[in-house]
Amino acid sequence: MNELVAALLKPDAWPFPVKRVEHLETHISHLFLVGDYVYKVKKPVDLGFLDFSTLERRRFFCEEEVRLNSRMAPGIYLAAVPITRNGDAFQVEGEGVPVEYTVKMRRFDQAGLLDRHPLNAEIIDALAQRVADFHASIPAAPSESEWGRPEKVWFPVEQNYRQVRELGLFPQFAHRLTSLEEKARQCFREIRDLVEQRRAEGFIRECHGDMHLGNIAWVEGEVLVFDGIEFNPDLRWIDVANDIAFLLMDLEYRGEQRMAWRFLNRYLELTGDYAAARLLPFYKAYRAMVRAKVAAIRLAQEGGESERLQQEFTGYLEYAERCLAPGGRSVLCITHGLSGSGKSHFCLGMRERLGMIHLRSDLERKRLFGLAPEAGSRSAVEGGIYTPEATQRTYGRLQELAGELLDGGYSVVVDATFLEAVRRARFRALAEAHGACFRILTIEAPESVLRERVAVRSREGGDPSEADLAVLERQLEKQEPLTPAEVESAVRVDTTREPDWEALRKSLACGARKEKR
Repeated sequence: MNELVAALLKPDAWPFPVKRVEHLETHISHLFLVGDYVYKVKKPVDLGFLDFSTLERRRFFCEEEVRLNSRMAPGIYLAAVPITRNGDAFQVEGEGVPVEYTVKMRRFDQAGLLDRHPLNAEIIDALAQRVADFHASIPAAPSESEWGRPEKVWFPVEQNYRQVRELGLFPQFAHRLTSLEEKARQCFREIRDLVEQRRAEGFIRECHGDMHLGNIAWVEGEVLVFDGIEFNPDLRWIDVANDIAFLLMDLEYRGEQRMAWRFLNRYLELTGDYAAARLLPFYKAYRAMVRAKVAAIRLAQEGGESERLQQEFTGYLEYAERCLAPGGRSVLCITHGLSGSGKSHFCLGMRERLGMIHLRSDLERKRLFGLAPEAGSRSAVEGGIYTPEATQRTYGRLQELAGELLDGGYSVVVDATFLEAVRRARFRALAEAHGACFRILTIEAPESVLRERVAVRSREGGDPSEADLAVLERQLEKQEPLTPAEVESAVRVDTTREPDWEALRKSLACGARKEKR
């Protein structure tokens, strides 16, 4: 391999004119930066979890790397190409019998990597769309495979703790590691049935497997997700919840909580896979402990002297502990307001600032009837997908989802008109049954503003809501005001003013966690 590396540093080894060759090395690869391209050569190593020890295996895994990564970064991964030899001369993409293989990639500006690029709503929304589309497009694991079985899911979690202990670097953390492993085990017992259910339902898919900010780039207004796991199918044939957990963990660990909540809510809206949220604390803790283990291994290699790596280890350990610790009392909020009052717009800001899952009636109604979010149903007032029966189904679905999310320890905001007292009462009962705090967000705006907003929205389209002025008139006639008891749980919101999020946070605060009834 040294002879090959030396040869590839020479300009005449390349199939196009070259002025300069840059060489980078990792523990499993050599990278050559040549003009507009990067070529990756896999080292002939067998590390147990990956085996590149033979030429045939390296060829196979080069082809797998291109196949897998072309799914989310098609313009980056170009081909697996041969390296041939004629005497002492090596030739990339040459004629003759291959002596090595390399992955050919297009270079991009490293400033676009999301572990260094400033994050914003546009990037996060595009990323959520890309990941949701990707997960919808990839195959589910064959029913006869072992992937996704509970023992297969638990094994790498247990292995992480064992490997960290075997390094013997942190005797002062021995009790915390044991306690954390037991919490992970208890969490897994609680979700085991759901793990099996999701396997049966096809949520074990050929995922990316290593989706953190360092493997995602924003290039020319497009999200690219690259460097997925090709070397070990066990690490990519996983639950889609496990796939997004790494990204969420990375965002939260870096202090990007708002962006994490934005991504999660948008992903759940796009996929409808709200059950995935129940698994996230377990998988985020697992991903954090993988990072902790890597820091520990590197620390062992450096003789235990690196303060930065020690801080990294303890930081990920503390993050995993927070993931598996009992949460505070959940809050169930429902909105109460007419069409055009700004309920959805307000909830979009609220969900990422206060850390809540947002359930929107307009989206879930259309999902129930197989319609895309912005698709028009051409329904009359109280007709089509808006009949009383359809509306009852929609609220029933919202109630079901809210209950599942409260079970998972999340706070939830349900975004619907809730103009009827009986519907509000059902959600109050749901909160009480789950030991959650209940709040009614009364979203208000002057009637003239309501009419203007609804008219503009109807004219411009592009919104999941189909409420027009006729619907608004019907709501004005039929709305039932809050009862005196409901007023005690209500928080008034004027959407013609900028929200005071900190004041809202305080108004939603409630007492200690209550047991479910």
